[in-house]
Amino acid sequence: MTRTVRILGTHGVPAAYGGFETAAEQIGLYLVEQGWRVVVYCQADGKGPITYDTWRGIERVTIPQHREGWLGTSAFDWTSIRHAIQHDDVCLTFGYNTGVFNILQRLKRIPNVINMDGMEWTRRRWGIPRQAILLANERFASLFGHHLIADHPDIERYLARWARRSRISMITYGAHAVTEAPTGPVEAMGLTPGGYLTVICRPIPENSLLEIVEAFSAKPRERTLVVLGNLDGATDDYHRQVLAAASDEVVFPGAIYDPEVVQALRFHSLAYVHGHTVGGTNPSLVEAMAAGNPVIAHDNVYNRWVAGPTQRYFTTAQELGAQLDELLASPDVLHQMHDAARGRHAEEFTWEHVAGQYEAVLARFHAGLMHRA
Repeated sequence: MTRTVRILGTHGVPAAYGGFETAAEQIGLYLVEQGWRVVVYCQADGKGPITYDTWRGIERVTIPQHREGWLGTSAFDWTSIRHAIQHDDVCLTFGYNTGVFNILQRLKRIPNVINMDGMEWTRRRWGIPRQAILLANERFASLFGHHLIADHPDIERYLARWARRSRISMITYGAHAVTEAPTGPVEAMGLTPGGYLTVICRPIPENSLLEIVEAFSAKPRERTLVVLGNLDGATDDYHRQVLAAASDEVVFPGAIYDPEVVQALRFHSLAYVHGHTVGGTNPSLVEAMAAGNPVIAHDNVYNRWVAGPTQRYFTTAQELGAQLDELLASPDVLHQMHDAARGRHAEEFTWEHVAGQYEAVLARFHAGLMHRA
């Protein structure tokens, strides 16, 4: 009998939205190669009936949803879960935003493996009411999920407060190694390969963007800082502060979603500056390491475990400025950090390694289904 997994909780494949979509795509493609039947639930804008098709061997169930925001996501998740429980297949759910709905799989005795994300409820940007909703759904998902995936050891320890260790696996996020990239996309942006640093993040306070821009702009660097992300100085006060703090060596090309352009920017970057302060294993950090970028990251347990001891860390703009002063004058140190980043990625964060761990968990629950039958 063909092993089947149904992947829920993302916008679907091919990935065009974020980290969970990339994970669903890469894990799904890996499982197809291993002989699994993979069904991914996809969200589409608008109204209409559910449609079915296949993309690169992955079966897609596309559910139109005309509502926007949280309401639309909740409606999509509800419809996806109701559809999935009509089949006696293992479920793989990314995220716990609507964890209360996972009671349906529990009641139907359908195994549900849930990636619990990175303590999403702690992010200040949601505001207290939505934080409370997220926290409640985190607890529901911890209760109703048959197995929980933590993407970082610290997230695993956190989840162990609410669930038995035997119900938790630590599996990180992945990225494909980038070993070459054309210089054309970089030069088209007016940049010199090896002559700039990159920052890729949502421009919010918890990602330390203001501190990064202030530190870089404190003195002439004879380098460029490239900040990828949408900033709207007309309506957002934090964005205005970031833009005002920037020297003429900082450029803001906006958010870039073309993977070939982003890969080229990463590959030819002198270093990557990572200001994220919360969450588990951050996809942007892993992707920077996969491109061999030396990393200068905010100093916290999440980033230190991912990037390793050879990379550099900061807490304040002053500390980051001192790191930049030293590293921009030390090509040998940057080369050592480059080698260490590639080694750390190869050790823990390849998609083959990550997807193989997911398969082992899913296979165990599929075997349980067969035994029950």
